[in-house]
Amino acid sequence: MNKEQFNGSELVVKALKELDVEYIFGYPGGSVLDLYDALFQQDDVKHILVRHEQAATHMADGYARATGQVGVVLATSGPGATNCITGIATAYMDSIPMVVLSGQVPSSLIGDDAFQETDIVGCSRPIVKHSFNCRDPQEIPTILAKAFFLAASGRPGPVVVELPKDILNPQTKFDYKFGTCTKMRTYQPNVKGHPKQIKKAVTAILDAQRLVIYSGGGIILSDTSKQLTELVETLNAPITNTLMGLGGISGTHPNFIGMLGMHGSLEANKAMANADVILALGARFDDRVTNNVKKFCPNATIIHVDVDPTSISKTIPAHIPVVGCLATVLGQLQTALDTNEKRIDRSAQEDWWQQITQWRAAKCLQYDTEKDCIKPQTVIEKVYQVTQGEAYVSSDVGQHQMFAAQYYPFKYPRQWINSGGLGTMGFGLPAAMGVKLAFPDKHVVCVTGDGSIQMNIQELSTCLQYGLAVKIVSLNNRSLGMVRQWQDMMYDGRHSSSYMDSLPDFIKLTESYGHVGIRVDHPDELDAALEKAFSITDKLVFLDIRVDEKEHVYPMQIKLGAIDDMWLKKGVKG
Repeated sequence: MNKEQFNGSELVVKALKELDVEYIFGYPGGSVLDLYDALFQQDDVKHILVRHEQAATHMADGYARATGQVGVVLATSGPGATNCITGIATAYMDSIPMVVLSGQVPSSLIGDDAFQETDIVGCSRPIVKHSFNCRDPQEIPTILAKAFFLAASGRPGPVVVELPKDILNPQTKFDYKFGTCTKMRTYQPNVKGHPKQIKKAVTAILDAQRLVIYSGGGIILSDTSKQLTELVETLNAPITNTLMGLGGISGTHPNFIGMLGMHGSLEANKAMANADVILALGARFDDRVTNNVKKFCPNATIIHVDVDPTSISKTIPAHIPVVGCLATVLGQLQTALDTNEKRIDRSAQEDWWQQITQWRAAKCLQYDTEKDCIKPQTVIEKVYQVTQGEAYVSSDVGQHQMFAAQYYPFKYPRQWINSGGLGTMGFGLPAAMGVKLAFPDKHVVCVTGDGSIQMNIQELSTCLQYGLAVKIVSLNNRSLGMVRQWQDMMYDGRHSSSYMDSLPDFIKLTESYGHVGIRVDHPDELDAALEKAFSITDKLVFLDIRVDEKEHVYPMQIKLGAIDDMWLKKGVKG
């Protein structure tokens, strides 16, 4: 009996099946048509046809963030591959597991500037975790297994696999041998924290008078929310999240003192500034947190835990570095705390909580309301109410992103989907689509603005084709809101290219794609519009909400100041 053989394209598809890939997001082109034909002849790996390759990467990204699985992208060579660059960079900055399969011209033409040839490996090298140039069809299963292992292990990230057209040739057949990869000799992420460093960390924690736990996106990526919550409750410590870490502990937990950083809460930034010990977990001390690094938390002993050793002491020197996987290190810390004879000073801790309560009393997220205009903060609060805090929320980048982060208390990890590191406008809608594909029975809300939504608005067509009934909440302020805010504050109100003078009729545009559009102009219309939108479960709804165009996001750090040097509102410092 002859053994079944497969061509290169079939090897790709079979390997994807073995790797439990359910969805692949892409757009066809000449160099990958053989692969598309192989996808057509099976039903296990489902292809989602986007309208632009950047949207494919963001859909895969949103899918990966919400599920914890590796997102998979397929693009043709040349412009198809280069259209993926922004999405690859977005995933790289936020450590999102993604594998991008890129077509390439035939091997014999590489380097000849052939039609639709681009060196995608070279173009993407600074923004990927690793790349593979596949030249032998028989290596496809092994290369894909390695690509998925690298993308998902250690500090996750995107991996590019280049597939020249000739290795996908349907006329040439090969045996299939499933490629497995659970470790690589040249890549061995540290899992367990060094015992001596764990001991030092626990000693510092138990000696602390003013401890703060500062957690980032690593908590989300490592699925350690429950362990984090247990540690917080064991220590009864205040905890703050980064933008990427929201949902790592419930936003309604009594120990949660809000997001920290540029638009963080007063109590979070004040607590950090006055802490004597900071336990940083899966955070990278981003500039949007630290403000002026020379003034950052000068009296604190910093314990920094991260799986990526290059992230430790990169920006802020760590007094006690711990390299390891959070799932393991948090277990080590919890065990060491439970078995240590010394106990935290509860009297000093009570004084610390009293101080934090005083900062909380300032109610830094209060805002002025008006009868005749809709405040963007109100919209987010009402979205939270109508969804009962259970929705997956994606965002684009700008004021609306910060309002969503501040006014929607995220209960769960992987509930908040946003581009933190790169700050990519156009991310929100396709990312929400990826989430909706993964969780069709859940409310998925894209919070966006009139500028960001136009970056990938063509994906309304994809939503119709696949029945992706996301809810788009557009905080329409007729401008690039965050740009305008900075121009108000730093350029004496000179609004250079920040106002949108020719916006489309978003309702007609939405309806032309076969969806439902609702425009909201007055505060009295808001509740009914939201109730209607969320009662429609089988169609995409676009809410074009005309908000106060003069509203700013506060609190806001004062440029080049300490972490707690802040504007609480226009003209008022904290």
